[in-house]
Amino acid sequence: MAGIALLKGYGSDSEGSDESSENISLVDSTKSIIALKEKFQINVAPVVEIKESIEVRTCVDPSNKVISYNPKYEELYAPVAGPENPFKTQQQRATKNSLAGFVEEAHINDFHFESQRRTFTSFGYAVDPTLNDPEAAKGKLVSVNAEETEKASIEDKVTVFDKTKEREGDKRKRKKNVDAADIDGFLGPWGGYLDEKRITTPSEEEMVELEEILAKRQKRGKVTEDKSMDEKSILHIKDAYDYQGRSFLHVPQDVGVNLKSDEPPEKCFIPKKLLHTWTGHTKSISTIKFFPKYAHLLLSCGMDCRIKLWEFYNERRCIRTYIGHKQAVRDICFNNAGTQFLSAGYDRYVKLWDTETGKCLGQFSNRKIAYCVKFNPDDDKQHLFVAGTSDKKIVCWDINSNEIVQEYDRHLGAVNTITFVDENRRFVSTSDDKSLRVWEWDIPVDMKYIADPSMHSMPAVTLSPNGKWLACQSMDNKIMVFSALNRFKLNRKKTFTGHMVAGYACGLDFSPDMSYIVSGDADGKVYVWDWKTTKLFSKFKAHDNVCSSVIWHPHETSKIVSAGWDGTLKLWD
Repeated sequence: MAGIALLKGYGSDSEGSDESSENISLVDSTKSIIALKEKFQINVAPVVEIKESIEVRTCVDPSNKVISYNPKYEELYAPVAGPENPFKTQQQRATKNSLAGFVEEAHINDFHFESQRRTFTSFGYAVDPTLNDPEAAKGKLVSVNAEETEKASIEDKVTVFDKTKEREGDKRKRKKNVDAADIDGFLGPWGGYLDEKRITTPSEEEMVELEEILAKRQKRGKVTEDKSMDEKSILHIKDAYDYQGRSFLHVPQDVGVNLKSDEPPEKCFIPKKLLHTWTGHTKSISTIKFFPKYAHLLLSCGMDCRIKLWEFYNERRCIRTYIGHKQAVRDICFNNAGTQFLSAGYDRYVKLWDTETGKCLGQFSNRKIAYCVKFNPDDDKQHLFVAGTSDKKIVCWDINSNEIVQEYDRHLGAVNTITFVDENRRFVSTSDDKSLRVWEWDIPVDMKYIADPSMHSMPAVTLSPNGKWLACQSMDNKIMVFSALNRFKLNRKKTFTGHMVAGYACGLDFSPDMSYIVSGDADGKVYVWDWKTTKLFSKFKAHDNVCSSVIWHPHETSKIVSAGWDGTLKLWD
């Protein structure tokens, strides 16, 4: 409105206007305003200079993988827009699609590439890959040798995938006679080759070379024949025979107990005090055994390579020492009569001894360490014994022929124990493979295999007096009990714990009336559990070191013998 007012006063000569101007008609004033508007036009937009030289097109980001519209050629191949780093070198400004530079994609057939690569590896030549034209490359080869490269031509060369003509000597000629009517001369597919030698003997020169090689191997391995040690025994008592000419094997009658009785004691009791200590071994004791049935004598073996026989009653003297092993003795076993016993040592020998005279009656070895030995308990099979060896086998020896008559080869580790069950018709073996196997006598296939991921190795096993249960010392500080009849099932309710035996083969035993079970311990203690309730009744310190074996006297109510790594045997009552 202010602009209209100014237009109204445009062209007046002075501020004081005549009154005649006020008399102008309204029509004339409207016409004059329209004429002024046509003469002067007002533009409120800013003045912008337009340059037609600037191109108007959309920029495409070269890093984009997807474009949502169809761009023109000029847009796709336009120079990259944006500021440029002035400090980059020409090499850095170059377009790259890899760390080394710009690599153009080339599509090569995998088969052709592999054929040329293998041909070059095998024969030393291949088609020149630098020539793009296949027609030009047809007659050009690349070879390991420069001279061969110039002469080489693909026409007379083959690849590894081409078939070659058979050369003389590539295929041997066979003897052929397929006429089935010719009974004597018919060869069929068994004809063999013309120049084939089926039985060959080395020549004199080859024999000399072989002898030199064998001599070097023997010298390197130091393979020598291990001769067994000369056996001897030492009698430690003067009165080996009484006034009637009876030896120390005779069962005494004046000990206050009927040793010839077949009935076990009515009630057994827990031992509490030390009665006697036998000393004589210089190193740890591994196994102790009572004289069979009567238990008036005690046999022990140890790491000092000695086997000793002791009196259990009266003066409790050392009767005889048996010397015949070069290394430690692992296990011992009496025959049924007690007149002979076996000893297994780490010198890879099992030896048979006469208990009374101390004479060695036989040596048995299969060049493996026997970890356990057992006579067959049947009276008609006393000439047979089995030994569990370090090569995962149970070997049965015949004493009369000194030969192996049976092998039980199913275990996956060294065999630790052998226990006869079921009236000696079967035997149970345990091994380092953490399994328990049941065998029928003289059948080399296990009839029962017990293995569980929770089971551990069981290096000590004993049979209960009634023959119904097997108590196994497990390496997880438990005593596991298996049924010894029919099913051989684990009795999970009968598990005895509390002692520490992991890493040691501590022996265990039952009381004669089956009311208690006793075991050694790695701390030198003796543990006594109740058989029915599996509760720990008593434990007492028996040895300074590991208590390796504990046995209960079969005719006494509370007498047990323990052996330890301190080299002593102790009698407890």
